[in-house]
Amino acid sequence: MAYFRFTDVQDRPTEFLDMTSLTLDEFQQLVPPFEAAFQAHMAAWRLDGKPRTARQFSVYKNCPLLTPEDRLFFILTYLKTYSLQVVQGRLFGMGQSKANQWIHVLLPALLAALRTLGDAPARSLTALAQRFGVSEADAATVVTPLAEEESPLGGAVPTVAPASPLVPMTAPSGASSAPKTLLNRPRVIAARKGTTPSKMSCSSMPCSSSSFSVTPMAAAPMRSPLLTRRRIPCLQGAGCCRIWASWPSRSLRSRSSCRPRNHAARS
Repeated sequence: MAYFRFTDVQDRPTEFLDMTSLTLDEFQQLVPPFEAAFQAHMAAWRLDGKPRTARQFSVYKNCPLLTPEDRLFFILTYLKTYSLQVVQGRLFGMGQSKANQWIHVLLPALLAALRTLGDAPARSLTALAQRFGVSEADAATVVTPLAEEESPLGGAVPTVAPASPLVPMTAPSGASSAPKTLLNRPRVIAARKGTTPSKMSCSSMPCSSSSFSVTPMAAAPMRSPLLTRRRIPCLQGAGCCRIWASWPSRSLRSRSSCRPRNHAARS
């Protein structure tokens, strides 16, 4: 199955603009600072969010995001389409867990690259005034004052907006706080080795000749509803007793405890 790559859409400017909101020229200007921020992050942290203590970061040949263009294309398409992580990972040849790790790593790198280029969104009136090189009073003329906007309940919205990140994202899941069961404790070992008495079934009972000589009333609780009870006549001659065969699947032949009559011995 073919996956999305930057080389697949770099020759189609309109489709590339639809997927990333950037032209090819703007994309190429963003690649160097983005890759520098990514390498700086990976020099101190691993992809799973843990501190890097052993070997240095290197891109393997089977990495789904092999080139800097692929990594930037991955995160830009995610921000533009905002698809499910399982869908985003499927498009780029990875599972949902790996897509989640790449998203949490590439989003801060993209924000750092935008700040380096001076294109990061301004989150306050002071930052907006510094970007345009004007006073806050002049910058306030192009911004709708928050104090004039009323909330749906009729109250006034606070004038100072809280600082927010470029893109809202949740923190990676940490270790579970649920208590763990220690399997090496004596109580756990004793409970694991203990056996639970189970009900006896017909299949677990040994098959013997006495099983076929029970009365119908005594055999009824032990019979399966799928098995039918029938009388099998003895083939040894007249006067022989008849037996009850309640488990015909036990053996192909039903044995009788009757002995053939020896008329020659009696005479």
